[in-house]
This record gives sequence, C-alpha cells and structure tokens, in this order.
Amino acid sequence: MRICRYDNDRLGLVIDGQVHDVSAAQEEIRKQAAYDMMGDCVIAALPQWRGKLEEMAKKSPGRPISEVKFLPPVARYTKVMAAPTNYKAHIEEMAARQNTAPEAHRGIQAAGIFLKANSSIVGASGNIKLRFPERLNEHELELVMIIGKQGTKIPYDKALDYVAGYCMGIDMTVRGKEDRSFRKSIDGYSPVGPWMVTADEIPDPDKLDLELKVNGVTKQKTNTNNLIYDCRKLIEFATEYYTIYPGDYYFTGTPQGVAPVNPGDWVSSACPAIGELKIQAIAQP
Repeated sequence: MRICRYDNDRLGLVIDGQVHDVSAAQEEIRKQAAYDMMGDCVIAALPQWRGKLEEMAKKSPGRPISEVKFLPPVARYTKVMAAPTNYKAHIEEMAARQNTAPEAHRGIQAAGIFLKANSSIVGASGNIKLRFPERLNEHELELVMIIGKQGTKIPYDKALDYVAGYCMGIDMTVRGKEDRSFRKSIDGYSPVGPWMVTADEIPDPDKLDLELKVNGVTKQKTNTNNLIYDCRKLIEFATEYYTIYPGDYYFTGTPQGVAPVNPGDWVSSACPAIGELKIQAIAQP
C-alpha cells in the first residue's frame, strides 16, 4: 500500500499512478485520538484501518499523481533521526577529501545517530531552500524508515516489527565547522516522500537499490546491503537511547558520491520498490 498526504492535508492511496482520496478516514482517526498523544495517530491506526482504507479507495475516483501536490507522508512526528557515516565507501570518500585516514572519521558506532529539526522536513511539492548558496551545499541519498508504533530497548530480531513503512529521503547539508545537526536542520533540508510504502511491500529493506540524480545525471547509486548498521541494527541502536513513536522518521545513511546542489537544480532520490522523490533547490527567499 502506498499512502500519501497531498494538497490541503488530504490523505490518499496511490494506485497505478492515481491518488484516491480517503481523507474521511483521517478525519475519523483524528477525532478519536488524544490531543496529547506522542506521535502520529494516523500512522498508529494503520493496522486497524488498512482494510477500510482499501475499501474507501475503491469507491473514490482517482486523480493522476501529476495533478496533486505531495506533502510529507507523516503529519505529526516526534523526531527526525539520522545515521551518519553508515556506508564504508562514504567514510573513505570524506577522508580522502580531507586528506585524512578513514579511521579518523568516526563511524556510526562511535558517532551515534543525530537529530534533525522537525521543521527541516519538506514534501515533494516543496523546495530545498538553500540558505547559504555561497557555501558548499551537498545532497545525501537516503532510505528513510517511518516508525509505526511506540517502543524502546527494541532487540534486533524484533526491530522491523516497529516499522510502518518506507519512503525516499535527501539529507541535505551545508558544509562547515558547525555542529552536524545544526548544519543539516535548515528549513527544507530534509525532503521526504513522495509517499510511504507500507512495510509489507518491502520484505527486506537491506536489499534495496537506491539512486540519486541531479538534473538527470546520476551522482549516487548503491544498494542498502552496503549499510554498516542495517535497518534492524539502526532501530536497536537508536532505542538504546530513545523511545520511538508512530510517524518518527529515520534516515539510514548515505553512500559515496555526495556532490554540490545549487539554486535551480532538480534532485531526484529513487528506489524501484518505493518510487521517486523529485524536488527543486532554490535560494532561500
């Protein structure tokens, strides 16, 4: 199932290139949810509502995906988690750039994960707003996990039970000496989407082909089997420190090939099993 948010906070199912409106379900779920709940009530309710959503979609006329404006797949998430240096080739790439040994660049085990500001999230209909176009801004191709239920201290073999689905992501960064989270939390620096593919359609998230293009030219290409910490390990690791909640985003790390993004560029993050997130970079107004 492909679930999207679009236009003016509508909920839809994407089927064969058409968006079918199921917003009535979203309205009902939100009415029943406690205002102070942690996480997104729609994501939390998916296991109980899935059948109803499918029936509603059958009765709803479709609109071509080209006619809607995609919002981030999740409306109310508690945090945006991200894995640094989680591909060996990327560690080597950054070490070569800085003329240091790869060992000098701490891998994920030593560095831990980091958080990006919730306000950095943007959907496919938005823009990457380059606030410092005079500095080096670079793309980072990422698979993004969307958490489905609350949990902490989650063991490795149970980790994927806590995933509602997956989407594509771009972890934008402005290079500099400031703290990583600070430089990666600019408005529009966490594009996600274009929709969420539910976990049942992704049997193994650690065997996915990913590709990023800038203006149609491939810059990054990998398979998630190259992750240092695979998706299960990432959840196990994060929940040693955090409680995760429905709707939380988890960027899994970027491979080698990071390169500049300039105002006017179109950046595409794609996976055959998920779809393509295509978004344009602009100078921050």
